[in-house]
Amino acid sequence: MEPVFFLAVALLIGGVVASFVPLVPGAGLSLVAIVLYWWSTGYTEPGTLFLVFALVVGLSALVLDYFSSVISARVSGASTRTALAAGLVGVVALVLATPVGALLTILLTVFVLEYRESGEVDESGRRAVYTTLGMLASTATQVVVTLFLLVGFLVSVLVL
Repeated sequence: MEPVFFLAVALLIGGVVASFVPLVPGAGLSLVAIVLYWWSTGYTEPGTLFLVFALVVGLSALVLDYFSSVISARVSGASTRTALAAGLVGVVALVLATPVGALLTILLTVFVLEYRESGEVDESGRRAVYTTLGMLASTATQVVVTLFLLVGFLVSVLVL
């Protein structure tokens, strides 16, 4: 076993751990690991089929993760302005606060903006909760994707 293999596995495990934190690019870390190992083997391992599949799935998960607050806000019926504000606040809050603080900040942002627009407490609360749940669903998706990338990498390198 080469040291690069162990580094790649460590990065893949780091990707799984990072995926538990909303808006932290665990899939990105996993993709870096796979591409690094692929590069170190002279572009032979993992195979081309797994590499392409991992890149498509991983990049899709990254996009979903970064836009989850915008998507979930729009699905909940929030205005476009609120959805964009939720996305921006989510990214900034994660840098400045804990993951829980970021989720609470998004919840509060959506509630306040929607309440200002509609004046309805129940509807604003529902939209805020749905937006936050959408972000948590995105986190769950990230966990599944990064676990898939870890297991797929190990199978494609060690078994195939």
